[in-house]
Amino acid sequence: MIDKIQKAKLILKTTFGYDEFRPLQMDVIENVLKKKDTLVIMPTGGGKSICYQIPALLFEGLTIVVSPLISLMEDQVRQLEALGIEALMLNSSLSPEKYKNNVKRIKENKISLLYLAPETLLMERTLSLLATQNVDYFTIDEAHCISEWGHDFRPEYRQLVALRNRFPQSVCLALTATATQRVQQDIRTSLQFEESASFIASFNRENLYLEIKQKKQAAEQTLQFLDKFPRQSGIIYCLSRKQVDEMTIFLEEEGYSVKPYHAGLSAEERQQNQASFIKDDTQIMVATIAFGMGINKPNVRFILHFDLPNNIESYYQQIGRAGRDGLRADCLFLFSYGDIQRIKYFIRQKTQNEQVIASSQLNALIGYAENDDCRRIPLLQYFGEKVQTKNCGMCDNCLEESSETIDLTIPAQQFLSCMKHSGEIFGAGHIIDILRGSKSQKILKFSHNNLSTYGIGMALSKQQWFYLSRQLLQKGLLEQDMNHGSLKLTSRAWDVLRGDQSFSAKMEVQQKKTTRTEVKQDYDSSLFESLRQLRKSVADESNVPPYVIFPDKTLIEMSTYYPQSENALLQLHGVGSVKCSKYGQPFIDEITRYAQEHQFEEKSKQTTRTISAKKSKRIGKPRHQVIGEKYNDGVSVNDLISEFNIQTGTVINHLFIYSTEGNPLRDGDEFLKMLSLSDASLEAAMVAFQEHGTSVLRPIFKSLSGKVSYDELQIIRLHLISKASSSE
Repeated sequence: MIDKIQKAKLILKTTFGYDEFRPLQMDVIENVLKKKDTLVIMPTGGGKSICYQIPALLFEGLTIVVSPLISLMEDQVRQLEALGIEALMLNSSLSPEKYKNNVKRIKENKISLLYLAPETLLMERTLSLLATQNVDYFTIDEAHCISEWGHDFRPEYRQLVALRNRFPQSVCLALTATATQRVQQDIRTSLQFEESASFIASFNRENLYLEIKQKKQAAEQTLQFLDKFPRQSGIIYCLSRKQVDEMTIFLEEEGYSVKPYHAGLSAEERQQNQASFIKDDTQIMVATIAFGMGINKPNVRFILHFDLPNNIESYYQQIGRAGRDGLRADCLFLFSYGDIQRIKYFIRQKTQNEQVIASSQLNALIGYAENDDCRRIPLLQYFGEKVQTKNCGMCDNCLEESSETIDLTIPAQQFLSCMKHSGEIFGAGHIIDILRGSKSQKILKFSHNNLSTYGIGMALSKQQWFYLSRQLLQKGLLEQDMNHGSLKLTSRAWDVLRGDQSFSAKMEVQQKKTTRTEVKQDYDSSLFESLRQLRKSVADESNVPPYVIFPDKTLIEMSTYYPQSENALLQLHGVGSVKCSKYGQPFIDEITRYAQEHQFEEKSKQTTRTISAKKSKRIGKPRHQVIGEKYNDGVSVNDLISEFNIQTGTVINHLFIYSTEGNPLRDGDEFLKMLSLSDASLEAAMVAFQEHGTSVLRPIFKSLSGKVSYDELQIIRLHLISKASSSE
């Protein structure tokens, strides 16, 4: 086993070009190599593929990968072939001749990984073929498809348990990026897994900036968002085919490179549009939820939800298609209460049991959208993950100074009282109809027009009452029966009803004005653009997507270190020996030409990585604490940005949180060097801080009439805190 672990590490570097495993990858690989069934829940971009591809290269027999989409199989096989790994697929997209040739290669034992859809795998001719092979290993990708509580339930996945009896000596690995605790248990039960063989990674994608805005003047909001990402790839999700087509035409008229994707297009047109997007020939894909599962494009820089997603799982999976390369990506969700009614209409078309599940999921999504705290708190809690910090520094709520709530005790008492008088057996809609004096048939049927609370809530709109009801749910004053949708009072509600406790909240979602903190570019952007064009040319010649050649992260490192030899190139992220020999020379030539023209010297990545090598055993500590300790050890802000691959604003935020927990910060003059303010503006800000203190920035921002941004105020605040810590 020790020998295999060493081989796994060698394969990671020489084949895939990575220096070290990501969290849990090595644990999963070890478990699989011991022939123990394994469930892996790992976020998109977390490195699931490595978990099954490396064991496949270490086992002597064949590895079967069950995948739900042909596009996903094609993408994986294409990338593996670029790495020199023998892999192929069997599915309906192959010509009879190609299918026959692939079967021949399987029988000749020339293949390490075979990709199959569940329908193809369960065919008798496929099972008969595999019966002649030494099948060491089954990998079930997108395993959430097994569960009815998953967002992409597929009945065929339920039948995969039959493989356990057909191939009892084969180990089984199930992987997915989106699974609640209920779905995880469903997967384990269906595949007859032991709970001890589960590895659950954090669902937190720290490089994704999360933002939700009320949908107002949606077309203008869309253009403002897209303006931030010139020549960069992104996806816009719409609810209907009609909306996709209208958005595509609108963006084309605005001069954007854009293609549509939905089930109303022919299979050929969908395939062509997807290929154009993958190859960077098209910048933006406008799509329904049908698009994306088969996309492993690492340089998607933004996701826009123009319409309401169906549920949190779908939302999480869709935003997960951005920033797979670990670099920052922005996710904007335009939230509209009108969209809720459209989703409810579709829910009503489902069976009774499906309606219960879908309604529960919709309520969770609305709660997430209306949440005033850090966006990651309800998102991660939905998947059963304990949240470590209350301020992520990478969402609109955390970057916006907290706006004031208002006292809503009286409306809350009215709502709760109406619930009690009507018997606690109705949903929010009926309670609101009573409060607003509706003369509907249901109101008259139950004589609720005779209640003392009938008609007392005309001061608030129906939308405002719905928002208040969801606030009461979020804050634990109400609980909802998921089978019937009825609301019941909790013990906390009685404290408000009796007047022992007040209730404050925002009356409705306000339009947020958050400043997008830009990532500081420490690489040569001119060289990066030149290498990007070269990559496109090489990719077109090789008939593969550009990211198969090298991902953006590799090009950024090339534009940072100017490698001018194969040995130097092999030190970079994502450059293995096969890729280096296959694609490396044109890049070395271009970098050498550029470096000579601009008189730049090659930099050694090894020397700049000494800080990373000093990683102490701080594993398990919250990120802000690790960053705070490193800063106090003398690591600069720029080095922290490089080491943790995060933006300046995130480091500043982590250091502030660290200081609020009572930890001193070393005196850092570097903070003021990060500002681009005039002396007069800086002096005015210092005076404002003396007057208002450092705990809340909003009064300072207002006193300066908005002339100094929140980002700049956060930096000045940290400068003052570090000075105070030093003097103490």
